[in-house]
Amino acid sequence: MWTLPLRWQAWTARGQPASASELPLRAELFSDEQLRRHAIALAGQHQLDPKPGPNRLLLRLAENERVLIQAYELVTSVEARGQRVTPAGEWLLDNFYLIEQQIRMTRVHLPRTYSRELPRLLDGATAGFPRAYDLALELIAHADGRLDAENVSRFVAAYQSVTPLMLGELWAVPIMLRLGLVENLRRVSVHIVRRRRDWDLANLWASRLLAAVNKKPETVLRVLAEMAQSDPSFSAPFIEQFCGRLQGQSPALATVQSWVEHHLADQGSTRGHLQRADHQTQAANQLSISNSIGSLRFLNAMDWRQFVETMSVVEQVLRRDPAAVYADMDFVTRDRYRHAVEAMSRQSKVAEEAVAETAIHLALAAAQSEGSTARAAHVGFTLIDHGRLRLESILHVRWSLRRSVTRLLRRFPIYLYLGPLWEHAAR
Repeated sequence: MWTLPLRWQAWTARGQPASASELPLRAELFSDEQLRRHAIALAGQHQLDPKPGPNRLLLRLAENERVLIQAYELVTSVEARGQRVTPAGEWLLDNFYLIEQQIRMTRVHLPRTYSRELPRLLDGATAGFPRAYDLALELIAHADGRLDAENVSRFVAAYQSVTPLMLGELWAVPIMLRLGLVENLRRVSVHIVRRRRDWDLANLWASRLLAAVNKKPETVLRVLAEMAQSDPSFSAPFIEQFCGRLQGQSPALATVQSWVEHHLADQGSTRGHLQRADHQTQAANQLSISNSIGSLRFLNAMDWRQFVETMSVVEQVLRRDPAAVYADMDFVTRDRYRHAVEAMSRQSKVAEEAVAETAIHLALAAAQSEGSTARAAHVGFTLIDHGRLRLESILHVRWSLRRSVTRLLRRFPIYLYLGPLWEHAAR
């Protein structure tokens, strides 16, 4: 007798997987203008949690990886048995190496402490997750997983027209998009698995009924009652395979076919309706998974340094450097200045844009009193040079004791050298 594969039995025994009820990230497909308005609406809706929280992204990534590996192994076993694999399943098989690579890359670039520094949402479906992650999910959902440089940049720019993102959030955009695409692939994979499970379950019941007809026809109704009591999913793949196996077999199975049709009618459906809906779902799943795979490749090719500099509000402020030096510096130096703004913002609870504006204001004051060629007229003087103490004083920056001692030793390295000598002399 045909039996359900052991690995599939494990899925059935547990009932639906934890995420089986989750739909793929597939909302109404938006035009560029609709995406712009949606980003602006999100900026107005997002409420941030003032308290720090745990890193939930790594746990979700690990769960997504587990489900994707399980789905991959199941689809691989189907192909090994010479049975038909859906187009979405073929995409999963052909590109699983890329998915694994992206998961590993994301884990490397997402240390446990990283997402704790990002603003988290207070409420909604993604409460407790970083704001940047919700932005990624929304863009993926309304673009059906098809990402490119234009829609990512326009979406973020529209959001920032209402609420500027922090530098850390801008750098996190590619990571959050990867996480969102992996999430989408996991959800589509769950549907691939459920479809195959229903197909195999239909085979199981059809085999039992055919065996009953061949051995003891009078037991057909008992087997049908057991099947009804088990309450199988009357999904399209289940009905297609179940009825297909029984079609043209013994007249004793006519009662079974009639029961199936009545059961569907009670649900307000027919075999034809289920089949059409299933074809649409398969086409949508294939498009979602192919778009997501293509978008993962795009993320690898995108110049994210240029993206951050283009999107950064802090960058636009610092480019007003009175000495006109900042814009001509190399990326590494500009990034050092931006990180200085970021650090002072975090320790003073003053917005990054306001920190940058204050630094520019001090540089402008120096340019007016000493000339634009004066050292203090360059914004770097207040961010990383001797003018930094004054800027920190204005912002009321409060460093940790360890950071304060380290900074003191860097300013007066002679004490670092003489300290051990004094200690030795005291002995």
